[in-house]
Amino acid sequence: MEIKKVLVTGAAGYIGRHVVRELLNCGYSVTASDFNYKGVDERAEFSNVSLFSGDKDIYEQFGRPDVLIHMAWRDGFIHNSGAHMLDLSKHMEFLMNMIDGGVKLVSVMGSMHEAGYHEGAITADTPCNPQSMYGIAKNALRQALFLYGEGKDVIIDWLRAYYIFGDDVRGSSIFAKIVQAVEDGKKTFPFTTGKNKYDFIHIERLAEMIVAASTQTDIKGIINVCTGKPVSLAEQVEWYIKEHNYDIKLEYGAFPDRPYDSPAVWGDNSDITKIMENFKTDK
Repeated sequence: MEIKKVLVTGAAGYIGRHVVRELLNCGYSVTASDFNYKGVDERAEFSNVSLFSGDKDIYEQFGRPDVLIHMAWRDGFIHNSGAHMLDLSKHMEFLMNMIDGGVKLVSVMGSMHEAGYHEGAITADTPCNPQSMYGIAKNALRQALFLYGEGKDVIIDWLRAYYIFGDDVRGSSIFAKIVQAVEDGKKTFPFTTGKNKYDFIHIERLAEMIVAASTQTDIKGIINVCTGKPVSLAEQVEWYIKEHNYDIKLEYGAFPDRPYDSPAVWGDNSDITKIMENFKTDK
């Protein structure tokens, strides 16, 4: 199918701004949806349509996009916020109305936190046992969405992200906290043991993966948008400090490791690797 118009929800979010820019750079027409549009590429069309209105004709209201990339989510960095479960039915209602309206390609942002405690590579088939309200809500949305899409004329992709860095002034990750500590003039940063290994990706590379996965139809379902490489938290953060020439030292052991964090967890990147090879060819 020919793809011209893409709707991005959560367009002003930490990831959303980069996805909007990447789509525009690839030549797509982009409709951006969010509460405000600070920092969003002005080449996009800014929509004032209410995302969670419950309107059955919301697909028409958004201008009948070919692709929906749904990244809107409250309190994504606050894993046990009550908003996750409170908003769950609103997300599902919106997605159902978009599918019923006629959108053909739907991509929704997922999270490694759906899996819960897991050691090793997370694949599309890894059983999920989420340990936070955020993970529970995302997991439930994925299950309900795939069930709803069965037998319908729509392709649904669930883009499962891992640990993200870059554009850290706008984020809430440990990298953002280090940037803030440096700006505050602090010379030490309280840290865990740093031994746990995760899958880290730069936000611009992640945006490329999200756009590539969302605008293709060969690989469907759960797609890990990640590097596939486990790196210890200490190694990644020490690299980050050195890369930015920050005058700050990690205070190892100041905080205990969280009991629900795996010693080593990363994503199986076999599908996204194939997608990115084709994406480069297309570009």
